[in-house]
Amino acid sequence: MSPAATLAATATGPGFLSPTGVEIAFLLVGLATLGAAVITVTTKQLVHAALWLVVALGGVAVEYLLLTAEFIAWVQVLIYLGSVVVLLLFGLMLTKAPIGRSPDADSGNRPVALGVAVTAGAALVWVVVDAFRTTWIDLDGPAQGSTEVTGEILFQHWVLPFEALSVLLLAALIGAIVLSRRNTPAEDAADAAAAAAAAAVPADADADADTDTDTGDRKGKR
Repeated sequence: MSPAATLAATATGPGFLSPTGVEIAFLLVGLATLGAAVITVTTKQLVHAALWLVVALGGVAVEYLLLTAEFIAWVQVLIYLGSVVVLLLFGLMLTKAPIGRSPDADSGNRPVALGVAVTAGAALVWVVVDAFRTTWIDLDGPAQGSTEVTGEILFQHWVLPFEALSVLLLAALIGAIVLSRRNTPAEDAADAAAAAAAAAVPADADADADTDTDTGDRKGKR
């Protein structure tokens, strides 16, 4: 599209200086979702991080509702809020994660992580803005996120990412099970001490039995 056509399409579309109530709500919910996401990755309490993740994912579902994509919103609630967060909480319980503040949750790579997050966010914003610069959603028209339209797009163009996501969730579940079966060094030492004590008890019992037998034999000879 030429620059002149882009300017003409922008001029004929809705203006940014006269936002509607839906657009204002979309902006406020987006800010709340962004705040919850920041708290999720900055808090040192793992359980609090999981709960703030619930708020962030719920905010994304509300954004889908505001964009008239009801089906995607309910998928967000059922799959992410109802499955991914529950899987995360089960992972925290199975791996015996601490409930309170966990110093181990901070790896010391925050500057690198912040740089990667900012770069990825800027690239995503640039791609979305460049692709949908002149696209406007008619919020007063029919729902554009219907089951039929979404199913056609999903299973015609996004089958491989959909299956890759299911494999990723399965790998996360298997990883949580494997980590839950590992003992800490203190638990290994306690198990070794208990095994050594259990092995020493029969030896002591056999020694006592031998002593009693020798004593009985001596008494019999006398």
